[in-house]
Amino acid sequence: MTYTPVHANPLAGNPLETRGDVEKALLDLFNPLLPAFSEGGARVSLSATAAHFDQAAADLEGFARPLWGLPPYAAGGGDFPHWPLYAKGLANGTDPEHPEYWGKVTDRDQRMVELAALGFALRLIPQHLWDPLDERARRNVATYLLEARPHQFADNNWKFFRVMIDLGLERIGIDFDRTLTEQYLQELEAFYLEDGWYRDGNVPRVDHYIPFAMHFYGLIYAALAATDEGRKHRFREWARLFAPNIRHWFADDGGALVFGRSMTYRFACAGFWAALAFADEEALPWGEVKGYYLRHLRWWAQYPITDRSGVLTVGFGYANLLMSENYNSAGSPYWAFKAFLPLALPPTHPFWTAEEAPAPVISETSSQPQPGMVMMHTPGNVIALSSGQENLQMRFGSEKYAKFVYSSRYAFSVESDERNFEGAALDGMLAFSEDGRHFRVRETNEEARIAGTVLYARWRPWSDVEVETWLLPANPWHVRVHRIRTPRPLSTAEGGFAIPRADAYRKLERIEERNGAALVVGAGDFSGIADLGSSIERRGVALKAPPNTNLLHPKTFVPQLRGEIPSGETVLMTAAVALTDRFDAAAIWKDIPPAPAIDELDALMSRDSRRVGAIAWRMAP
Repeated sequence: MTYTPVHANPLAGNPLETRGDVEKALLDLFNPLLPAFSEGGARVSLSATAAHFDQAAADLEGFARPLWGLPPYAAGGGDFPHWPLYAKGLANGTDPEHPEYWGKVTDRDQRMVELAALGFALRLIPQHLWDPLDERARRNVATYLLEARPHQFADNNWKFFRVMIDLGLERIGIDFDRTLTEQYLQELEAFYLEDGWYRDGNVPRVDHYIPFAMHFYGLIYAALAATDEGRKHRFREWARLFAPNIRHWFADDGGALVFGRSMTYRFACAGFWAALAFADEEALPWGEVKGYYLRHLRWWAQYPITDRSGVLTVGFGYANLLMSENYNSAGSPYWAFKAFLPLALPPTHPFWTAEEAPAPVISETSSQPQPGMVMMHTPGNVIALSSGQENLQMRFGSEKYAKFVYSSRYAFSVESDERNFEGAALDGMLAFSEDGRHFRVRETNEEARIAGTVLYARWRPWSDVEVETWLLPANPWHVRVHRIRTPRPLSTAEGGFAIPRADAYRKLERIEERNGAALVVGAGDFSGIADLGSSIERRGVALKAPPNTNLLHPKTFVPQLRGEIPSGETVLMTAAVALTDRFDAAAIWKDIPPAPAIDELDALMSRDSRRVGAIAWRMAP
């Protein structure tokens, strides 16, 4: 007999093929929240875990975030019986004399994030949230929204929150200062790069916030704003440019590239496809848009993403506070309800009537100069070689933005102990240690360039240690070249992809460790890393990574190469691969790509490269 743990996931068993299936998913995910609503309806408190902001804001988050999905459902004709609870909660939460008052909004306040959902809901379904209120409650709601507007919003996608608030105020007939809205819209447009890409504020950060925030809100604005035709046209045009690029972030099985912050928002990654439908913007044929959308929802049905009561947990593939952000409260994951935006459309809309197109077979490599990525597809996976991004403010910012490679199937790992060099996961990273205990990895780049499908970066783990890194696709492999200049000897470790490790008392993996290579063949995947002729010898290690470090798999193996470099100049050349068991691991392991010539890489960058868009805007030409 085999013991299988039971996991609750309201999406499990739902075929997620039709509009009715998506409606059922929305309600099945929302209903477990009902017992957590406070008596006055304004607070939804889900656990004792804390974010950096106060509990009132966290409870507002639990209240408001489902409103990205419930109002579209109602606008599309869906019967939601709990609008009286929401109307009561809205009245009480904005009443300074009520014990469930949400508190005053200040600069860069988490409440601003949630008020965007309230503004959107008031714009879409005022008959359920505004019309039932008495005059005093209406004054309180209007005053709360109006008093929030002049405060300083964070200098990134948050600027759209004022825009969303204003859509609601306009719909319920409340006057406001439109110059504030215009100011933020201009600043949001200034974040635009090219080819449909924005940056998320004045930082080298181009992540999932571009599709599920910048484009998401821009398309809502394009669909709902009463005027401003020129800007609405630009938002639509940029979304049309973006769609052929962002499709490369989705694997053929529906998984999205695991990269960057806020991955606990999970199927919010379907938000871009959802917003295209909502705005009636056929950036790709409707059958293709529908395919990307539904495959992504179905992908999530296989993972234990809720607790036993059906409440979404903080985490990604499973409950995991280690990978969370400081701003993740227990209600944070419900930004995932952005995926339900198409429920506002009637069943007759071509998004719903189109036949879902199958996943395309993409054999070509996609060069993406704005995020600084080169995308490769293999069955059940999409891989991104990455250079040019950073997030120095974010917890685990190096792991979330500065690895050499990211994947939809193998996700990425965060480190659980920065004082354990020998046990560090280091998947997709090169680490250096002076003392064998502490270690440093790439955090930021002094320079990042792209030439065709080759990426280059110059970075420093210490101020006196310079590393130049080239990344080259060789599908299904990828190649890394590092030229290191250091005034002192250092220990190094370089990791391949993390693959699931069997949770069993019997050894189920086949492991190969030798000088210059390490290979792990697991139950469903294999991962290998090989030295291509570095100027030092490195030993192969199949590391059992610390538990709960990988975002998707709680236990993993990471093949690594470890060695010692002397003072002076050292060149490391590495190839890494990970594939499903649909491939012949032995044959692929014998077909390791050749080492490139470093002088040819130098010449390529001098002759044909351009700066990565994520950092080019802040650097002199």
